[in-house]
Amino acid sequence: MKKKIVSVLMAAAVAAALAGCSSELSNEYVTVKQYKGLEVPQAETSDVTDEYVESIIESNLDASAEQVDITDRASQEGDWANIDYTGYIDDVAFDGGSATGVDLQIGQGGFIGAYGDYQGFEEQLIGHKPGEEFDITVQFADDYNDQVGGKVARFHIVMNSLYERKVPELTDEWVQANSAGAENVDEYREEIREQEEEYNENMAESDLMSSMQEALLGQIEVKAYPDGAVEEQVQIATDYYTTIAGYYGMELQDFVEGYFQMTMDDFNTELQSAAERTVQLDEAIKLIADKEKLTPTEEEYDEKIAEYAEQSGADDVDAFIEQNGEDTLRTSVLRETVLQYLVDNCVQVEDSESDQTSAGTVAE
Repeated sequence: MKKKIVSVLMAAAVAAALAGCSSELSNEYVTVKQYKGLEVPQAETSDVTDEYVESIIESNLDASAEQVDITDRASQEGDWANIDYTGYIDDVAFDGGSATGVDLQIGQGGFIGAYGDYQGFEEQLIGHKPGEEFDITVQFADDYNDQVGGKVARFHIVMNSLYERKVPELTDEWVQANSAGAENVDEYREEIREQEEEYNENMAESDLMSSMQEALLGQIEVKAYPDGAVEEQVQIATDYYTTIAGYYGMELQDFVEGYFQMTMDDFNTELQSAAERTVQLDEAIKLIADKEKLTPTEEEYDEKIAEYAEQSGADDVDAFIEQNGEDTLRTSVLRETVLQYLVDNCVQVEDSESDQTSAGTVAE
């Protein structure tokens, strides 16, 4: 208890000092009431237990499983099948009811389950051999969705292949072939632990940056928006989601209604709100950067953008810049730089304390 009291008093003293040397910042678009000494939830990292390490190893072993084709018998529960299927309701193919080259484990429960008088989708795959074509009949649960809920559907199935997955044992030989540098099982366990600890630390840092962003937004008063700035952010987001929808062979509206389960009107409202927050934040970021002389040098911009490219898996930095836009990337670098500065000058409070105050409160 004594240690906690000392910690709280020290935090309060630091916050008071920070608050005392900070002042309101303003331009024609926003006013930042306070930016130093803001309270945010304390960053916490999860412990990496032995059980968690073993679960990661099991997952890695499973990912390297060998596929062994089954050609001499019919399918059984637990087998893996690769299938094509086309779904019909009243003999008319329905949207979202068809796919090709789908891998599934029979009995895993990933497809339509038993309902009404009909067996589940996967159950009806049992007893068939590779190369067979056949029909099955299922009934969608009443609450499945508005389009097909409660309806009976016929699926035409093509069983392309049938196989088992042979998961390897954890041996020194497997470790040497599949690890980043470990030579034996014990070293591999330690390697996994270090990777997960680093991941947890990165996630905690990311959560802290997100909390800091919300805290800063809570200190912004908006006067106006720069001409076209919000519209530009809306367009960027719209283009992004249109591209994602295209990856799935879908139009934006179908993607929004199916994936986000919202209408286009609600979606556009969300984009507008997010765009306004982004513009508010970036105006505040520029004010703070100017005040605290945080604007990166050209060399620092280049280094950080190259780091972004590496993190995204891009081999060519110039192509990465062209794809994402240099202005957008430089804005991201500046935002990260300023938010890190604010994190370094914030007060982290325990969840029980932060629950009693809103994000962005200035510690006193």
